[in-house]
Amino acid sequence: MVGTTYNVPPVPPDEASTDWFDFAPLRVGIEYRKVDPAALAEAYGDNAEHMAEIDEHSPEGGFSDEGISVHVVADGHEYLRFDAFVDDPHYHYIDKEAGTNTIVEFDQVAHGPVKPWVLTQLRSRLPEMLSHAGAAAVAESLALELGEQISQQVEKHLQAIGEM
Repeated sequence: MVGTTYNVPPVPPDEASTDWFDFAPLRVGIEYRKVDPAALAEAYGDNAEHMAEIDEHSPEGGFSDEGISVHVVADGHEYLRFDAFVDDPHYHYIDKEAGTNTIVEFDQVAHGPVKPWVLTQLRSRLPEMLSHAGAAAVAESLALELGEQISQQVEKHLQAIGEM
């Protein structure tokens, strides 16, 4: 297994800051997000167990970063998230049935800049990544050209908002 698996779900997308695109059966959201200890406390403050897990795995002073998040949703559940953050880019496999959130650190030395890598994964690895996140039935239903369409739309949107 790659990454580190947590029982804490990722912070949900901020609907006011997320632009959504529909690609049946998927919905893809693009959001610029800022994450810091205050934002995490706001999202998880009512759940002492989640906050304890976050605090246990956060660096001294708490986790702070910002950048583009690409959310991949099916059946109302976010299965994949690519956080193309400035300091700590990573991605998530969010398994609905298992109730887990696996975070995989992005290796810039091996893979180069994160945003082009995200586009490549959307274009050529989306079914495999969805299956790994517990969405095998969704992955099997995808049209062959869907990944290319999603990648093109995400790239076009990132260019339009000055992030590419």
